Amino acid sequence: MSRARFADKLERVFEAKLAVEGNFAVAEATSADSSQQQTNDVFSEKWGRYEGSDEKERLYEFQRDWYLKLYGFASEEALREYLAGCDVIFDAGCGLGYKAAWFARLAPHALVVGMDYSDAALQAARSYSSLANLFFVRGDIARTGLREGSVDYASCDQVIMHTESPERTFGELARITRRAGAQVACYFYAKKALPRELLDDYFRTRCSSVPTEALWQMSEQLAELGRRLSALNVTLDAPAVPLLGIKEGRYDLQRFVYWNFLKCFWNEDLGRETSVVVNFDWYSPSCARRFSEAEVRDLVRANSMTDTFFHSEEACYSGRFVHV
Repeated sequence: MSRARFADKLERVFEAKLAVEGNFAVAEATSADSSQQQTNDVFSEKWGRYEGSDEKERLYEFQRDWYLKLYGFASEEALREYLAGCDVIFDAGCGLGYKAAWFARLAPHALVVGMDYSDAALQAARSYSSLANLFFVRGDIARTGLREGSVDYASCDQVIMHTESPERTFGELARITRRAGAQVACYFYAKKALPRELLDDYFRTRCSSVPTEALWQMSEQLAELGRRLSALNVTLDAPAVPLLGIKEGRYDLQRFVYWNFLKCFWNEDLGRETSVVVNFDWYSPSCARRFSEAEVRDLVRANSMTDTFFHSEEACYSGRFVHV
């Protein structure tokens, strides 16, 4: 199908007419909420700096493999088979667009729309202009402008926490997929041990007034701290401290500090630049909610949905959800 045919379909799924130029349109460029706008600006900064990284293809490969695990697809082929039954696919908070492009390649028959509230939406449109079925829209995923029930598969991977109101955002994803068999795939940050939660909240508030370059410098220092802790190659048997949320178990020293006290991300395989970006991503956005499993399940039920697949690990909860 030609880009023009997909553009016609794009026009039909949005409530208001978009001024589409090639594969890009702007629905909403700025937020009236200061915390959300600060978060948008942070991600514009993050993705703008990372776009030219030599490490990004390693990150993309890692993220695609992790995506299959997070949402219950046994393989890429299993995801392809699932998407074969979808006519409209929505990547909510698409960043640089690599997952939206992945979906578009796996499902060339489907219209794929990636939406992001940051400058990354335009960067993504430039990077993936060759895919006729893929369009990028700069806008707010909490009010997409898509028609109710117009989407077969909405993916909101590692994003909903960065919206002003995750509850409202999930409600919007539920609204646009309100049709038989449609699914929402969504990822939620998990709450960590109390010392880590308190420090994260303190620094996130503090960081909102710190100059960007100072935040990048801190992110580099945290990555280096993570690297040095990992290099010690020390493990310990930690006792449980239930009142602080610290779990009993055998830990690598870096991961014990990471989960319970201080996010100092380091991954040798992904590289130093990526590790720095991950730390910047954590401390810089004003909007970064964490959830308990009960809170995730309550949110799903509040939107008259249930899970077809649910996954939990130390970092997150994720699942695919359908209407009941």
